[in-house]
Amino acid sequence: MDLKEKLVTSFMAFENKGNIDLDSKIHGIRTEAIEEFEKTGFPSKKHEEWKYTSLNSLLKNDYSVFPKGDASVEFKNVKQYFLHEIESYKIVFIDGAYSSFLSDTTHEGVDICILSSALKQPKYKMVVDHYFGTVASKEDSLTALNTAFSKEGVFINIPKNTVLPKPIQILHFSTGNEKEIMLQPRNLVVVGENSHVQIYERHQNLSDNVVLTNAVTEVFAHKRAIADIYKIQNDKITSSLIDNVYVQQKESSIVSINTFSFGGNITRNNLEFHQEGEHITSNLNGITVIGNKQHVDNHTLVHHKQENCESHEMYKGIYDDAATGVFNGKVIVDKLAQKTNAYQQNDNILIGDKASINAKPQLEIFADDVKCSHGCTIGQLDNSALFYLQSRGIPKKEAKALMLFAFCNDVVEKIKIPGLKPRINKILAEKLDVELGMDM
Repeated sequence: MDLKEKLVTSFMAFENKGNIDLDSKIHGIRTEAIEEFEKTGFPSKKHEEWKYTSLNSLLKNDYSVFPKGDASVEFKNVKQYFLHEIESYKIVFIDGAYSSFLSDTTHEGVDICILSSALKQPKYKMVVDHYFGTVASKEDSLTALNTAFSKEGVFINIPKNTVLPKPIQILHFSTGNEKEIMLQPRNLVVVGENSHVQIYERHQNLSDNVVLTNAVTEVFAHKRAIADIYKIQNDKITSSLIDNVYVQQKESSIVSINTFSFGGNITRNNLEFHQEGEHITSNLNGITVIGNKQHVDNHTLVHHKQENCESHEMYKGIYDDAATGVFNGKVIVDKLAQKTNAYQQNDNILIGDKASINAKPQLEIFADDVKCSHGCTIGQLDNSALFYLQSRGIPKKEAKALMLFAFCNDVVEKIKIPGLKPRINKILAEKLDVELGMDM
């Protein structure tokens, strides 16, 4: 039995195990989703959107699709993965199950809980029923698979006129208690009018066993809402991540998603922004630094539907050894979306002789009064600049690192969570194999 058959046949057992109300709206959505996945299956290179990313090596494993949560993980063993320099709300999952011991969601007036609890409590269930599955793609097979098996994840509901005093940390840990495990977390984030939230998310394998994570997050930003989301992807080489994020924005809202991809085997980031009002700003930023035979694929879509809106994309990539990358950024400007300002830039440096990047910026413009631009560069370090630094007494290794730090700095400087910027610089230094001898 291959993985697709295993998942399809496991769906009924999953619903029975979860004591699902067969008359609920969520049950109907899940049923339609598993039917879609059964029809389309896993994507392959025959699909245009997956032309440069193959999942074949991942689909051969015999994953446990009903992982058992492990409550035995101690904080001292995972402390390094938290942003412990700052106060924050913390929501922690271990092998897919919520860990109340490692979490801290003490709050007043703000709904921060786990999705399974939200589905059972009437005051939360109304919100979940209203938003769940309404912006996530129904045609994307991996999103459909997550929807079908959606059980656990984070439910965040920020009431109107609320500025959250501290960030929310979402951490997913895999213990390795099972040889091969498949996790499918589902997050639902609703930010009310005039409200502001910051979110930090990380997936981390604590062993060398195989982990495949297929995650979906839906974000709804209402009028004048602000959401800053940071994703740190620095997992072990035995871990792979497919991360789907769908954003719906209302008038004058600002949503920023910042993705930092350093570790893991295969990483696929799908970001979709749907602008449903005027004066909206969408920010998509990313840094990829990988080596060996790692693979990172960033797919983005920004759909401008109304007038006077902006989108800004900036992705930087550094590829060493035989690492491979993909950047596919699409901007759609509808006929009604006059006075749109859409900017997209993807810059890449190939360090390894066998490293490669496939880049495909796309603009589909149906309005005539717009400012839209896209750019893509692929090259190597400037030898003349490198020679200049060496002539000033800087060793070649450190000179290269300085140049690469400077290359990434445009994205690093956009980080707004205190304590996260030095954390990213530290990871960059480790990836570039240099000591942080100065404040960068």
